[in-house]
Amino acid sequence: MAETGASPPPSTPPARSPLFRAEQFVWLTARVLEQHLFAYHFLRGSPEAVEAALDAYRNEDGGYGHALEPDLRGPVSQPLHTAHALRVLDAIGRCGGQRVERVCRYLTSVSTPDGAVPAILPGQRGYPTAPFVPVVDDPPSDLLATGPVVGLLHRNEVWHAWLFRATDFCWQAVESLEKSHPYEVQAAVTFLDSAPDRPRAEAAADRLGRLVREQRLAALDPDRLDAFPVASGYAPGEHHFPHDFARSPDSLARAWFTDDEMTRSLDHLAAGQEEDGGWPVRWRRWAPAPALEARSLVTIEALCTLRAYGRFVG
Repeated sequence: MAETGASPPPSTPPARSPLFRAEQFVWLTARVLEQHLFAYHFLRGSPEAVEAALDAYRNEDGGYGHALEPDLRGPVSQPLHTAHALRVLDAIGRCGGQRVERVCRYLTSVSTPDGAVPAILPGQRGYPTAPFVPVVDDPPSDLLATGPVVGLLHRNEVWHAWLFRATDFCWQAVESLEKSHPYEVQAAVTFLDSAPDRPRAEAAADRLGRLVREQRLAALDPDRLDAFPVASGYAPGEHHFPHDFARSPDSLARAWFTDDEMTRSLDHLAAGQEEDGGWPVRWRRWAPAPALEARSLVTIEALCTLRAYGRFVG
């Protein structure tokens, strides 16, 4: 019998379970960062190991590069890489301190006059980049890039002078949305889920949910996908489902969908695991390396979503 108070041994998922198959896929194909992130989420791995792996992508300017976001290759810092880094730090409970202070200084340095950040800075030109990612000389303010960053910083009670202007931009952008698309809605949800003004966030989320249903941005019946349009510019068959908007039961977006709709969505997600143990990339593939690197990301995300809804323990 183990001594009282002794730490339990690392858990091993049952052989051939979805989690075991995903673990084998991660060890076979994933970058070091995603290997440590998987271990943190499901194998009692340490947050320090994740932080150490993430540091390899950090630049002297406080931003992140080096293809942290797989569709943007090359070493230069980009807001989308930095948003990715904040998601990792938030996932392991390390989104604070001097590291995030440096991130806020970087975001301040690249922000537009209204406090927002563009998705892609022109320094990306000359490096391999997904053809669906535009690189322009004067990139505009972008809710897609700003909303998730601002939401995660508020979620972790980070306060910085830049956040005031950036928060105002997000409110204006979210509350004026009319015609939208799934990725922009996801960015808005990340902001609203952690925005400090909760009554305002709930009202904005209610309006956004009506927009999602009216514009059929969520495929509510996976067996009838032809009834739901794919957004312009997206890959053929790149539908988004209720679980893509409400990644946990605590999200404001959960109220947009009935219990039956969410159950069908989660059933569809669980059934999406492929023979090799990973989940597929649904957006447009343009090169082998980014597609392979992205698969470990979407695999970990799928597992975390399923666990958040109590679909398995791990």
